[in-house]
Amino acid sequence: MWFSLVLDNGGFCGSAEYKYFGEKEMTEIILDLCGGTGAWSKPYKDAGYDVRNITLPDYDVRTYQPPKNVYGILAAPPCTMFSFARTTAITPRNLKEGMEIVIACLNVIWDCRYRNKLAFWALENPMGYLRQFLGKPIFTFQPYEFGADYSKKTDLWGYFNIPRKMKVNIKDGLFKDIIKNDYGHQTNSRALPSISDITAGQLPARRAITPQGFAKAFFRANK
Repeated sequence: MWFSLVLDNGGFCGSAEYKYFGEKEMTEIILDLCGGTGAWSKPYKDAGYDVRNITLPDYDVRTYQPPKNVYGILAAPPCTMFSFARTTAITPRNLKEGMEIVIACLNVIWDCRYRNKLAFWALENPMGYLRQFLGKPIFTFQPYEFGADYSKKTDLWGYFNIPRKMKVNIKDGLFKDIIKNDYGHQTNSRALPSISDITAGQLPARRAITPQGFAKAFFRANK
């Protein structure tokens, strides 16, 4: 399959429109492609948006036909084939296989945009070889920049308002201080474990769960 991809690496910093419905249920449709547990889209679901979690085994993004009038799209294709850490896997790295899902996510995004304007769309993956296919991401973050206590450098491509990071002062891998921030959170100095330290011995899906601090910040910036 041949396709072309043009991304604006300058990012989109405008204000996304927010409609207040009071006690009424919101009708804006949010697609959560390869959403897994639905952690990234949870703030939207909690706020009353019509969230559709397009994930296996119920849905296959490669064959999914999106509805009309989609408001926003989140996409988190598997990072298995793009991970820098994939050095001892039994099966060899297959970038073409990994890109099949990425392209499927982009096809859904493009199909929705052909029909109507999207308020936002974002595609997420841990920093890895996907950069060599999609180019430099618009936004890169660490979970600890949104209140989590571990590190996992993550890239975002797309069209969205940049979420506000916490002000964190880090030196030599230590969480030294968190300066006045909108989370009102303070922490003692401590080493920052990686996500693999936290999830060692657990299912790979556990590693893919979006940090709730980031999910909430993204929601606040893209309502």
